[in-house]
Amino acid sequence: MKSPLLSLPGAVPAEGVDEGVAAHYGDLFREQRALADGTGFVDLSHRGVVTVTGDDRLSWLHLLLTQHVSDLPTGQATEALILSANGHIEHALYLVDDGTTVWAHVEPGSQEALIAYLESMKFFYRVEVADRTADTALVHLPAGSIARPPASAVVRETPYGRDLFLPREELEAFAAEAGPAAGILAYEALRVEQHRPRLGFETDHRTIPHELGWIGTAVHLQKGCYRGQETVARVQNLGKPPRRLVFLHLDGSEVHLPPNGAEIRLADDGPDGRKVGFVTTSARHHELGPVALALVKRNVPVDARLMAEETAAAQETVVEP
Repeated sequence: MKSPLLSLPGAVPAEGVDEGVAAHYGDLFREQRALADGTGFVDLSHRGVVTVTGDDRLSWLHLLLTQHVSDLPTGQATEALILSANGHIEHALYLVDDGTTVWAHVEPGSQEALIAYLESMKFFYRVEVADRTADTALVHLPAGSIARPPASAVVRETPYGRDLFLPREELEAFAAEAGPAAGILAYEALRVEQHRPRLGFETDHRTIPHELGWIGTAVHLQKGCYRGQETVARVQNLGKPPRRLVFLHLDGSEVHLPPNGAEIRLADDGPDGRKVGFVTTSARHHELGPVALALVKRNVPVDARLMAEETAAAQETVVEP
């Protein structure tokens, strides 16, 4: 979905998975500061939107998701995962129920595969699943924002701000009143600062929830069976995940940020040392400078000096070893 807000002054289109919205509007740090101060908004209208309606929607989703949602109160935000049979993360859903409909936003382009899976699991449950991406745009208001959502919007309120499921035809009118607009790069920089994982960035084909700190926030440990639960329970009760998420402070003298997938080595081992992890997301933060999230092997010492390709990095623990 290509956003009409790409016509705003200064808009520079994002690339890759975030194609369709603005990377920034001409001043990355100003946009970050505005979001941090609780002003402005972020156009996330490229993200997929899926709804589930019907009398059995919550009890049915409860059987499929890692989160406890059978008694989800109306208006309460939550997040959940869908795992493979081996416990690897396949989908991440950001949910709210408005009393008649469960609304979820997901990674751009992932809604078709998610809906195909959900449709295959309907059986005799009274539920209907729909792709609402074409008529619904997601907009993010930062924490502290005093902007008033339109009456037509479904609001998902979190500690990081409010996600608005907004009729797509109202997006331009909303932007005219809610500005200034901030691009996806500003939003991502704050996400990195907040240590929040993102599907497809902090995950690969073998990621399990424990590695990213998603236990508790997206995985409920006291609920019934769901696909992949055996792996979650076994790691929780008997072992440790093979990798852990870390936050990196990068050497600010480097011109280029290490890209997603950049290899991480122990600084003391030199450039030919063995790989101990990889960068998942890097960003330039308005206060912290260049920073990143990364996955490293669990046994990497928490005080070890690291190298992300040619860039020196100091780590902060996100997931305990």
